Amino acid sequence: MAATSSAALFSVLPLPTATPVSARAGSSLCRPTRSAAAVSPIRCSAASPDLSPGAPAPAPPKPQIELEFVGPKPGADGSYPVDRAAAVSGDKLLRDVMLENKLELYAAYGKLMNCGGGGSCGTCLVEIIDGKELLSPRTDAENRYLKKKPESWRLTCQTIVGNKENSGKVVVQRLPQWKK
Repeated sequence: MAATSSAALFSVLPLPTATPVSARAGSSLCRPTRSAAAVSPIRCSAASPDLSPGAPAPAPPKPQIELEFVGPKPGADGSYPVDRAAAVSGDKLLRDVMLENKLELYAAYGKLMNCGGGGSCGTCLVEIIDGKELLSPRTDAENRYLKKKPESWRLTCQTIVGNKENSGKVVVQRLPQWKK
C-alpha cells in the first residue's frame, strides 16, 4: 500500500462545517440552520414539544400555591422569621411541603411523639393567617381534635394545599408548643 500523507486524505474528504444555531424567542426549542442539501432539521432539546400538524397542544402549567411560614417566636430584632415554599395545587399535604423544605414543624415533644401524619396527636398544629380558601376543608379527624379550637387552626398532616385548579398565596403561622 502506498504511503499517503494525512493532508492528502483530508483534502479529498469534505470536512463538516460548524452549523449556526438559531433559537426561537421564548421557547426551549432550537434548530440548527442547514444548507439545502440537508435532509431533515435537527432538534436540540429532548423536551421540545411536537410541533407537527395534528399534534396535541402542550399541557398548560399546573397552578402553584405560594406558601409563607411565619415562625412561632420573634427573633432578636423583634421580627418573626418567614420561610417560603411553593407547591403544585392539590398535590401535597401541608406537612409534606414543610418536611420537604426542611421547615421546623414539630417542637421538642412533637419530634419524639408525633403520629406520623395520622391526625391523632395534634403536634403539627398551625394557624392559617391568610389564604384559608386555598386549602382543603377540615377533615373529620381535624373536626374531632380541633372542635374547641379556632377555625383558623389546622393539622398540617390533614390539610391538602390547593385543589388542582386554584392558585394563590397562603400564610401559615407555626404555633409555639404551649399553645397546642
